Amino acid sequence: MRSNSSDGRTRPAALSEALHNARHALETGRPADAERIAAEILQANAGDREAAKVLGYALMMLGRNAEAVAVLEKASRGNRDAEADTAFGIALRQAGRGDEAVTAFNRAIKRDAKYPMAFYELGKTFAERGRIDEAIAVFSRGIAVAPTMIDMMARLGKCHLAAGDRKNARRCFERVLGLAPGHYATAEALAMVLMDDRDYAQAAVLFRAMVTANPDNAQARLGLANCMLHLGKDDAAYENMRAAAERGPKFYGQALRLAVTAQRGRFWLRPSDAEKAIKNRR
Repeated sequence: MRSNSSDGRTRPAALSEALHNARHALETGRPADAERIAAEILQANAGDREAAKVLGYALMMLGRNAEAVAVLEKASRGNRDAEADTAFGIALRQAGRGDEAVTAFNRAIKRDAKYPMAFYELGKTFAERGRIDEAIAVFSRGIAVAPTMIDMMARLGKCHLAAGDRKNARRCFERVLGLAPGHYATAEALAMVLMDDRDYAQAAVLFRAMVTANPDNAQARLGLANCMLHLGKDDAAYENMRAAAERGPKFYGQALRLAVTAQRGRFWLRPSDAEKAIKNRR
């Protein structure tokens, strides 16, 4: 029994099963196993592009980016495979060859203008290099292709925020949470935007949801405490500061700084009094 590969060739059933096992190894965080299996497939069938892609991803996960570049360059050469070009671009970027990565991602988009990961990786590359306007343009094109791709929408929101456009950042973050209410990194980002807009009540709703989902989330507790201070709910604010302070010295310092420097809430003549208020539960 034989199956078809993505390049139109037939693949023996044993190699198809091996490829399945290699992909599963990647998905379950076992890159060394994925590397071994993919390499065995390529020994039996040197032109198997799917195995080459798996091998490239495995090598990247193992931190062997230069080797991944060599493998994925062969996989992308002469083929109209946007995924191979995108994987090649990722390897180039991780190997510190950003300009070449941009070329690879653009080639992937040219080959398949509906492959969202090419837009995502190109936008990510621009953002990491500080080319925020270009990142926004690419992510926006990608969202038009994949409107429910939450990671791309979240990154677009962060880029808008970096560009000082809180309105569009807020719109992106709200869209992400509409699709994935449990995306707490975005919930925190949106809550911070809301606080900048002085919408403390709505920010508190988000921080409270994060605290409910994870009572040990000290950063969310501090955000909630800040909102409570601005809403005139001092007791709730200090309860959350105390809970955050219990998570370790780092958060204790942040809680104390919030208590002392907050423009709302209690006024402390001495920082030591604020320290006592945070340390001692009522």
